[in-house]
Parts: sequence; structure tokens; C-alpha cells
Amino acid sequence: MLGSSSCSQHHQQQNQELHSQSDLFQPPPPPPAVTGQLSLPLPLLLPLHHHQIPPSIHLRQLLLTCAHSISQTDFTTAHRITTILLANSSPSGDSSERLIHSFTKALALRLRLHLHPTPPLSINNNESWNQPLAEIQDKDTNMAQYPLDYAEASCTGFACQNNDEILQSSYFSLNQITPFIRFCHLTANQAILEAIQQQQQFSQDIHILDFDIMHGFQWPPLMQAIADRHPPLTLRITATGTNLNHLRRTGDRLSKFAHSLNLTFQFFPLLLPHNHHHHTVDDVIRHLSAVVHLPNETLAVNCIHYLHRMLTNRDKLCLLLKKIKSMNPKVVTLAENESNHNHPVFISRFKESLHYYTAVFDSLEATLPPNSRERMEVEQVWFGREIADIVAAEGEDRRVRHERFLSWEMIMRLAGFRNVGLSSFNVTQAKLLLRLHYPCEGYNLEVVNDCFFLGWQNQPLFSVSSWH
Repeated sequence: MLGSSSCSQHHQQQNQELHSQSDLFQPPPPPPAVTGQLSLPLPLLLPLHHHQIPPSIHLRQLLLTCAHSISQTDFTTAHRITTILLANSSPSGDSSERLIHSFTKALALRLRLHLHPTPPLSINNNESWNQPLAEIQDKDTNMAQYPLDYAEASCTGFACQNNDEILQSSYFSLNQITPFIRFCHLTANQAILEAIQQQQQFSQDIHILDFDIMHGFQWPPLMQAIADRHPPLTLRITATGTNLNHLRRTGDRLSKFAHSLNLTFQFFPLLLPHNHHHHTVDDVIRHLSAVVHLPNETLAVNCIHYLHRMLTNRDKLCLLLKKIKSMNPKVVTLAENESNHNHPVFISRFKESLHYYTAVFDSLEATLPPNSRERMEVEQVWFGREIADIVAAEGEDRRVRHERFLSWEMIMRLAGFRNVGLSSFNVTQAKLLLRLHYPCEGYNLEVVNDCFFLGWQNQPLFSVSSWH
């Protein structure tokens, strides 16, 4: 476990709070007909301050009662509870209130979809080699040179008209204010560097296949490390995505950054089809045939917070992984949320996600001021989207299907991969990242079965592993 000194509770910059609630998340009108007398649990019949019980405890009990009511198709009770919860929680309160507010909106959405079915709706619409990557990862140096227009990646919350812009903005904020994305990128990059080092006597060309590259934040630190190598290596990135304009802009930024380093670089966008912002495992397998892999290249495959979306069909996911293995990658990096949000039973999935996101929201409260716009954006948009998908969506519409490392370990082994051991240097790098950039009591790092686990307090949140 890794612990360090206490963190600052105040930031100098003042931010405006996000505002307004989407009508989509408001509780629907009660069912037109109600049979029998409405029976509600005691907390609903008493003021929230009754018996000196903290309001957050009452609200959490009501939240669970609401989920149980929906699972038992008692929509009248569920509707009344969501109304009470929305009136007594706030997206700008403490971490408990914010969490309850996000989950209440998700329950209200599930209730609305039950009572007023609509056409398919996407919830997600919404020494050179040993140079410390943790130092390269510094957002105030290297990333400042990465030519990302902040206006392109960020907007003022719900003032953005385009849902995809809102999501991209929240990802930008998530990368800036939490260690979650940065930690996964750092440890995956170090695994890729070590794989390249093993192959350097055979190949001077590196090819990275990156599933869902987003803004490409992961690659500038790796590019800098590669550029510092003499003789210089060449780097080619094939990046998947569903928005060709975003892919091209990411490629342009990476190309400009590579030019500033005198690094020979090529970028190839691989556009995947999407229906309501989804694409299937079959789509991915089919489009992988377009990936050009040269015989003298060292191939690395990067899967950061991606493969869980393919768990709608485990057999086909295994086929995809076998397809990747047939490409003979030197390393496959895998990062996923360390929780089981893929349980087929709604109430079990709800309880698991409530426990998991309690730790996530607590970590944000401990490290960011309450009036942080970026914090609210991450909570409401990025994590709010995940919560809404886990709670409100069912069947193939549910895309956020996180599973624990034990499940991924079994899946990867069934596809023919074996775990790559973590170097002591990689472990040191991960600790250095947390100590330098997130010196807050609460974040902890564990290494189990050659896998990194980043957590908050006693709750593991993310796992990162490497495979061959």
C-alpha cells in the first residue's frame, strides 16, 4: 500500500458551478392507475432529520428502497421516492449528496424507460530507457507542449450543445484532476517501453494499435521517451474511434508533437461503425483486417478502458482477442475498472456500483474543492454517464460492463495470452506518479499477480496488466 502526506483542501482558481437538470433524468409522472394503498418504508413517512440519523444515511436507505421497488415493478413507490431524493440531494453538495443525486437521476431514467418505452436510446450519448515516465508525465511540462486546444476539449458543462463535446470535455477534466487515467497510461506505457527494449536489436520500428484513442493523452510521454533513444526509432499508431473528425484532429496533434521531437511518426485512423454510438465485436474483428502490420515492426496493442464494452458476447470477445493474438503483438496492455458492474441481476449490479462509486466520489471530495467546475463536470458527465448506463440500461443497450481482474485474467488466458511480469522499475514509476502529482492520503497502490491496482482507501478502483 502506498500512502503519503495530506493533500491541499483549497485551490485558488474559482469555478462556476454547472447547472440545470436534463428533463430526461426527471422522474416521470406517476402511473395513471394505482391499485391498493401505497405502502412506504418508515423513513419516507418521517422527516429526514428524525431520530438524529444523518440525512445522508436516510437518503442512502431511500435510494436502496427505490432500487428494490423498481426491481419488484412497484413503480408508484419508486416514483415517489425519486421525487423525494431529487428534492433532498444536490449535484453541488458533499460527496454523499452528489452520489445520491447521480444515482437518483439514473433510477429516474430507468423508471421513465419502463413506463414510457422509447426507440433504442444510447445512455452513452451523453539512461534513456530508464528515464522516469512519471517525470515525463508532468502535466505542467510535457502536456503543455502537446498542442491541444483547450476550447476544443473543454466546455462549460451543460452549456455545450453537442453531447459528444460534453463527454470529451469531461474526459479532459478527468485526466487533469484525478490520477485514474494518468496512472493507467503511465503503467501501460512503461510496459510498452520494456517490450520495445527487448526487441530493439531486431526492430527499429514500433507500431501501436490503440483501441479508442480519445484525445491521445497517453502518447506524448511515450513519444518523448522514444525520441530520446539513439538511434531514433520510428513510431506508427493505428487508432480506432467512431468519429473521423476527432481521430484526424488527434492525429494532427500527435504529428505536430512528434515533429517537435524530430521523431519519425505516422498516424492511421481506423473508423469503426456505430449505431446509437455502439459498435459490435463483429465490427471490430472485421475492421482489424484493414490494419497493416509490417514484418519488421514491434507491435503493441493498447486496450485502456475499452474491452468491457465488448462483454455483451463473451464468445465473440474471445474471438476478437484471438484475432489480436494472431497479429503477434509483443505486448497487450489492459486497463479496466476493478468492479463487477456486469451482473445480470439489476439489484446486485446496483448495490455493487453504489459501493464502487462511493469511493470514487469520496476521492474527489478529499482532493478537490466543492466549487470546482471540473469536479462537477467529471461527476455529472463522465461518471454520471457510467452510472446511468449501469443502472438504467439493459440488454445490448448496456455498454458499461466492468468486471474485476480475476474475470479478465480468465478471459485473457482462454484467448491464449499469458501475464507479463511487472518490473520493479514500473512499480517505482507508479509510486512516483502518485507521490509527485497526487500527494494525498487515501490513494493506494497494490501489486497482486503481476497486476497493478489503484484504489481509494480500501476500495480497489482500477487494474492495469500486460499480456503476451
